[in-house]
Amino acid sequence: MQSLPELPFSMPFADLLNIQVTQMQPEQVKGELQVRPELCTTGARMHGGALMAFADNLGAIAAFLNLPEGKKATTTLESKTNFLGAAKVGELVFGETIPVHIGRRTSVWQTKITTAAGKSVAVITQTQLVL
Repeated sequence: MQSLPELPFSMPFADLLNIQVTQMQPEQVKGELQVRPELCTTGARMHGGALMAFADNLGAIAAFLNLPEGKKATTTLESKTNFLGAAKVGELVFGETIPVHIGRRTSVWQTKITTAAGKSVAVITQTQLVL
């Protein structure tokens, strides 16, 4: 795996989730997350909130990488999730975030989450506000 540039800030919740960022470029951010029991709901399936948090962190990184010159922060303004399938304990899920819109005040990102077998788990669209 290539060495990724350090972000100039800490993301404690991403660390708690143990999100592994595998690609970080302005036009695409990718990451992985191991489905652990503490990230699950009944039936040993990944909790929807954990899926949303995974996508939100990847989207935040993408938005940060695309901030206009002189701006240093972004925050989630809106997020919508379509749940398409389940991820089970022990599976590795993959997230891929790409831009839908990058403007001066907002950016919109779409994150697709899949299993290692390529099964769709969720699609998340979020709007990030430039601070």
